Amino acid sequence: QVQLVESGGGLVQPGGSLRLSCLVSRSIFSITTMGWYRQAPGKQRELVAEIISGGTTNYVDSVKGRFTISRDYAKNTVYLQMNSLKPEDTAVYYCNAEYRGFGYWGQGTQVTVSS
Repeated sequence: QVQLVESGGGLVQPGGSLRLSCLVSRSIFSITTMGWYRQAPGKQRELVAEIISGGTTNYVDSVKGRFTISRDYAKNTVYLQMNSLKPEDTAVYYCNAEYRGFGYWGQGTQVTVSS
């Protein structure tokens, strides 16, 4: 079992920044892949960024160069640094962990980009 708790969402103006955090209930050394997904109203959930156990990172094209996924082993936390935010980044952001063949989700955190 893995529990995930996201935090850091909020309202930000276009061009602003936010950092999302995902606190993991077990050592992230044991997690195969950690990812951030998002779901906007009326749209399917999409993968935004992921970091694989060896350190490889992947991003959806729309956030490349603006978002950075990282992890802190000491804090069992995965981050998503989001810069140059756009209104189209507005969504609920979810943390995901792939562990022993199962996927686990957090409760989500709302990010709203608006002036």
